Amino acid sequence: MQTVLLPSGARIAYDDFGQQAKLAVLLVHGHPFDRSMWGPQAGYLARNGYRVVVPDLRGYGESSGPAVGGLGDFAEDLVGLADHLGIDRFALGGLSMGGQIVMQTVRDHPERIAALLLADTFAEPETDEGKVARNQVADRVLAEGMTAYADELLPKMLSAGTLHENLEVTGHVHKMMRGAPAAGAAAALRARAKRPDYRDSLKQVSVPTLVAVGSEDEFTPVSDARLLHQLVAGSELVVLDGAGHLPNLERAAEFNDVFGRFLDHAEER
Repeated sequence: MQTVLLPSGARIAYDDFGQQAKLAVLLVHGHPFDRSMWGPQAGYLARNGYRVVVPDLRGYGESSGPAVGGLGDFAEDLVGLADHLGIDRFALGGLSMGGQIVMQTVRDHPERIAALLLADTFAEPETDEGKVARNQVADRVLAEGMTAYADELLPKMLSAGTLHENLEVTGHVHKMMRGAPAAGAAAALRARAKRPDYRDSLKQVSVPTLVAVGSEDEFTPVSDARLLHQLVAGSELVVLDGAGHLPNLERAAEFNDVFGRFLDHAEER
């Protein structure tokens, strides 16, 4: 683990795997997780010649700094980290909230992005009811901490098969959620409540794009992934059978194979 203090005042913890023999890949975790959620992908891609950078978002894991005011703050942190590492263009992937941060980043800095992964995420802005709900959850985790919230989320995050049959993944996901800093999680919830509509900017994306989703995802169903696929011309859509909201962990080998082949083809373009 390494850290960097960015001009924003954020101190970002990150892992930097492999050498840049191929395209650099930057992976963005979701809420309420940390960089360890990308462990299977980081190891697999590094072994196959990619440089893989996996940060904790500001306020999560071992990263800290001023509370984010919007998803644009996360995007600027990612670009600042890439600048620090001397990485000009990179493949950028994110899951759930991480996917929305990816959409924000490619909207604000399209010249930096060579390829995209949008996993288990959606592009629409928050509804009025959703804004109220996210801010209420933010208030709750600040008052109560993350334990009860994480306990309630766990069965919705994973497919029933994963939850009952893969105790290693279930334990890892539960540990990440329970260990997330409440202040960072609350700030991110409020930031997501204010997120813009990414549909129009996705129509402008011209780099290779992979859209992935678990077939049993309760939060972002396959219909959300199909919309992303329609918005990004020439994108590839993959549905990972039997996975819930975290197919990169629930179906790691299959996810790695699909993502690795996608990056290999993106390198050829």
